[in-house]
Amino acid sequence: MRGRKRHIMADTAGRPLVLRSHSAGIQNRDGAVTTLKVSRKRFPFIEKVFAVSGYAGERVAKTTCITPEIIRKPKGQIGFAVQPRRWVVERTFAWLNRNCRLAKNFERTVASAEAFLSVASVMLLVRRLGCSA
Repeated sequence: MRGRKRHIMADTAGRPLVLRSHSAGIQNRDGAVTTLKVSRKRFPFIEKVFAVSGYAGERVAKTTCITPEIIRKPKGQIGFAVQPRRWVVERTFAWLNRNCRLAKNFERTVASAEAFLSVASVMLLVRRLGCSA
């Protein structure tokens, strides 16, 4: 299957902490497992993450000691509404996708896709530092 899925873990300000990419043929729950495992090694102090319903499931919940809180759409909601905490990651994806290389899936390998995610993240953080100086 062509294409990539991206999983990111961001802090509350939207700064990327963990960036993962994999084949589009892999379920979100399976991608979440690897993302949580990587995040545990780099950030052992994280205890809770906010996630969308695609990450709901026992396998994700039992991967690490990180507790996933699933952000669900309120009952009776019609149309679009901003969900609490979900917008942080969506905004980060939007910032990263402003990089032309990430606008489409040009990369042939997962390694190069993750490398360009990291490069785009660094560019994003450097821009933020330049604006605050």
